[in-house]
Amino acid sequence: MTSTGSLGSDSADRYTVISADCHAGADLLDYRPYLEKRYHDEFDAWAATYVNPYEDLVADTADKNWNSGRRIAELEEDGIVAEVVFPNTIPPFFPSGSLMAPAPTAEEFRRRWAGLRAHNRWLADFCAAAPGRRAGVFQILLNDVQEAVQEIRWAVEAGLRGGLLLPGTPPGSGLPELYSSTYDPIWAVCAELGVPVNHHAGSASPPLGDEPAARAVYMVETTWFSHRALWHLIFGGAFRRHPDLKLVLTEQGSGWIPGVLDMLDYYHGRLVAAATKASTAESKFGAGLATSMGKGPSEVWRDNCFVGASFMRPHEVPLRDRIGIEKIMWGSDYPHDEGTYPYSREGLRFAYARVPRDEVAAMVGGNAARVYGFDLDTLDPIAAKVGPTVTEIAEPLAEPPAGATSPVFARGASVRVW
Repeated sequence: MTSTGSLGSDSADRYTVISADCHAGADLLDYRPYLEKRYHDEFDAWAATYVNPYEDLVADTADKNWNSGRRIAELEEDGIVAEVVFPNTIPPFFPSGSLMAPAPTAEEFRRRWAGLRAHNRWLADFCAAAPGRRAGVFQILLNDVQEAVQEIRWAVEAGLRGGLLLPGTPPGSGLPELYSSTYDPIWAVCAELGVPVNHHAGSASPPLGDEPAARAVYMVETTWFSHRALWHLIFGGAFRRHPDLKLVLTEQGSGWIPGVLDMLDYYHGRLVAAATKASTAESKFGAGLATSMGKGPSEVWRDNCFVGASFMRPHEVPLRDRIGIEKIMWGSDYPHDEGTYPYSREGLRFAYARVPRDEVAAMVGGNAARVYGFDLDTLDPIAAKVGPTVTEIAEPLAEPPAGATSPVFARGASVRVW
């Protein structure tokens, strides 16, 4: 009854499932007590006119985001005993969910930062309401690095074990790119304190507008923009300067990883070699790279990186050895429509049937326990009652559930180039 591959032979053995990708947040007005009092009047005026643009956050089911008891019950019904909690609702002074919001202007920064800090404080209480079962991912902004460092230290003291959510720096953001040494104090404190750096899909895409074509382009490009954090931090040398830094790429798929690592290794090899040959066309690009970045991309992936492989698809599973079985963390994406709830057991069967159970155990829980510090001695007894059985997950799924909306069940899907 563990997540580490030491399952017994009894057919009643169950997996300890930890979702490495769930989302939560407070109802808008419930953030007010967590705001510094000097912002209360501004918040009242702003909230009085704010119209929430998201249907799921004004529906009767919106309390899935903040109703602690309901979440535990629904996740247990779905076979899940613990979760990594990314943001979902609208924090104070934001135009949209913070994950997708563009970087604030200098004029917006003060209020937006107050709003994110309110979310982090709400999140600490939300996680404390279910001891050992939630790893909250706290938020920062990149506009003020020293403020971010202080918040990271506060979050660790407050027990938020999910690490920080790294905002993207899409074209036009006005922020230094993620490879910039500007952010070194952030990488340093995360490495010092063992804080995972999470980069979630959607947070790095530039604004594209609302035309139908724009929405299609967003769907095609959004994961690529999110992947950029990987090669920015690698080529920027963040892992050479901070060898204990951990990067987690979440809800961006996983099938792209082997091919992209091959590509990054190719460029790295060519540029480093070219740096010693001043007559080559690539020499000006490779100068200083070997010294500044250290290990090659595949080595960095092996030593420092992980993937939050939300609702991993069947066509990605055969690549698990190339990705690294010890790198993969399954997630249900609760409570999103594209997530597997309430069909997570079926989603696990669809992806992992006939996969050796020690490998399944690692991908659905053991790896997340290691990365985010979950205590399996606490979770295994719960999983012994509610987790999916080894026998159940080993049985191939003949047909997807009729009501399922997750892309995991889509027929004909293939590995993406990114």
